[in-house]
Amino acid sequence: MCRSIKTLRPPAIPDDATEDEIRAAALQYVRKVSGFRAPAAHNREVFDRAVDAVAAATAELLAGLEVRGHSREAAPAAPHGD
Repeated sequence: MCRSIKTLRPPAIPDDATEDEIRAAALQYVRKVSGFRAPAAHNREVFDRAVDAVAAATAELLAGLEVRGHSREAAPAAPHGD
Protein backbone atom coordinates (compact mmCIF):
# COMPACT_ATOMS: atom_id res chain seq x y z
CA MET A 1 0.00 0.00 0.00
CA CYS A 2 1.06 3.61 -0.30
CA ARG A 3 3.44 4.53 2.45
CA SER A 4 2.47 8.18 2.12
CA ILE A 5 -1.13 7.48 3.09
CA LYS A 6 -1.37 8.04 6.82
CA THR A 7 -3.93 6.70 9.25
CA LEU A 8 -6.71 9.27 9.56
CA ARG A 9 -8.52 8.09 12.68
CA PRO A 10 -7.80 8.73 16.31
CA PRO A 11 -5.59 8.00 18.11
CA ALA A 12 -3.23 8.21 15.10
CA ILE A 13 -4.29 11.83 14.75
CA PRO A 14 -5.64 13.78 17.72
CA ASP A 15 -8.71 15.27 16.02
CA ASP A 16 -11.01 14.30 13.19
CA ALA A 17 -9.31 14.25 9.80
CA THR A 18 -9.71 17.40 7.77
CA GLU A 19 -11.18 17.48 4.28
CA ASP A 20 -7.67 18.26 2.96
CA GLU A 21 -6.18 15.21 4.72
CA ILE A 22 -8.92 12.96 3.37
CA ARG A 23 -8.50 14.32 -0.17
CA ALA A 24 -4.71 13.91 -0.02
CA ALA A 25 -5.09 10.27 1.01
CA ALA A 26 -7.64 9.69 -1.77
CA LEU A 27 -5.29 11.26 -4.32
CA GLN A 28 -2.40 9.05 -3.20
CA TYR A 29 -4.60 5.96 -3.44
CA VAL A 30 -5.82 6.80 -6.95
CA ARG A 31 -2.27 7.60 -8.07
CA LYS A 32 -1.08 4.23 -6.77
CA VAL A 33 -3.92 2.21 -8.27
CA SER A 34 -3.85 3.98 -11.65
CA GLY A 35 -0.08 4.15 -11.95
CA PHE A 36 -0.31 7.83 -12.90
CA ARG A 37 1.12 10.64 -10.81
CA ALA A 38 -0.58 13.15 -13.10
CA PRO A 39 -2.92 11.73 -15.73
CA ALA A 40 -2.94 12.87 -19.34
CA ALA A 41 -5.65 15.34 -20.33
CA HIS A 42 -7.84 12.58 -21.78
CA ASN A 43 -7.79 10.75 -18.41
CA ARG A 44 -8.10 13.78 -16.13
CA GLU A 45 -11.90 13.67 -15.75
CA VAL A 46 -12.08 9.99 -14.78
CA PHE A 47 -9.05 10.42 -12.50
CA ASP A 48 -10.65 13.38 -10.70
CA ARG A 49 -13.97 11.53 -10.34
CA ALA A 50 -12.13 8.60 -8.78
CA VAL A 51 -10.41 10.90 -6.27
CA ASP A 52 -13.79 12.43 -5.39
CA ALA A 53 -15.38 8.99 -4.93
CA VAL A 54 -12.53 7.67 -2.77
CA ALA A 55 -12.54 10.86 -0.66
CA ALA A 56 -16.31 10.56 -0.12
CA ALA A 57 -16.02 6.88 0.82
CA THR A 58 -13.16 7.69 3.19
CA ALA A 59 -15.11 10.48 4.89
CA GLU A 60 -18.11 8.15 5.28
CA LEU A 61 -15.90 5.41 6.73
CA LEU A 62 -14.24 7.74 9.23
CA ALA A 63 -17.59 9.23 10.28
CA GLY A 64 -18.98 5.77 11.00
CA LEU A 65 -16.06 4.25 12.87
CA GLU A 66 -16.30 3.79 16.61
CA VAL A 67 -12.85 3.89 18.14
CA ARG A 68 -12.45 2.62 21.70
CA GLY A 69 -11.16 5.24 24.08
CA HIS A 70 -12.06 8.12 21.77
CA SER A 71 -15.38 9.87 21.78
CA ARG A 72 -16.42 12.08 18.87
CA GLU A 73 -18.06 14.56 21.26
CA ALA A 74 -17.30 15.21 24.87
CA ALA A 75 -20.02 13.45 26.81
CA PRO A 76 -21.27 15.10 29.98
CA ALA A 77 -20.05 13.47 33.15
CA ALA A 78 -22.46 10.94 34.57
CA PRO A 79 -23.96 12.09 37.87
CA HIS A 80 -22.80 10.22 40.93
CA GLY A 81 -25.48 8.50 42.98
CA ASP A 82 -25.97 10.49 46.16
